[in-house]
Amino acid sequence: MRIFCRLFLTFLFLSTLSVAQTKEEQDAAYTKTITQRAEKIVASLGISDQQVAAKVCDIIVRQYRSLNQIHTTKDEKSKPAKAQKEANKSLAEEQMKNAENETDARLYHLHFDYLSKLMFYLNESQVEQVKNGMTYGVLPITYKGYLEMIPGLTDEQKLQIKVWLFEAREHAMDAGTSDEKHKWFGKYKGRINNYLSVAGYDMKKEGEEWQKRIKETQKKVE
Repeated sequence: MRIFCRLFLTFLFLSTLSVAQTKEEQDAAYTKTITQRAEKIVASLGISDQQVAAKVCDIIVRQYRSLNQIHTTKDEKSKPAKAQKEANKSLAEEQMKNAENETDARLYHLHFDYLSKLMFYLNESQVEQVKNGMTYGVLPITYKGYLEMIPGLTDEQKLQIKVWLFEAREHAMDAGTSDEKHKWFGKYKGRINNYLSVAGYDMKKEGEEWQKRIKETQKKVE
């Protein structure tokens, strides 16, 4: 019996140690990932002073880590509420909404604190590059796509599209995953498409015509 207990305790100790090592390894892997992301963004900014580049890189890494902590906390607080949703739906929804509101408040303060730190070292154009870097360049790609799809857009319509895409990017910067970032742009692209439809554009037809022009251009190149 004593031998069995010793073996059992040894097993528990090794299991705990293994989990601890796994968490350390996961944290190290995550640190490596966000550092590589930050370094890639900073490399595109053309910063000649390496000390400044290192500081900017550190600011971006810290932002990624802070965002992860905020979203992880939200998930942890939401789990108990989701578990009891069937037993008490109204209470569960209230708890989940509270967790969401708390998260939004934390993200709001973090967002502007982050930008103020970046602006201490970077000019406006470089800050724009950081924002695009954190959101996979979806804003300039999407805006360019609308201009190519509908060449007859008015200046007012172009401005409105930009405003909504800028707003989408601000939200996407604070999202916890790649999917969530793209969802924000998807939400605003829906708003843009509705706006253009009301303005008289047949978005399906405009898209089809755009694809035809792309194929014709490709054939000429070939």
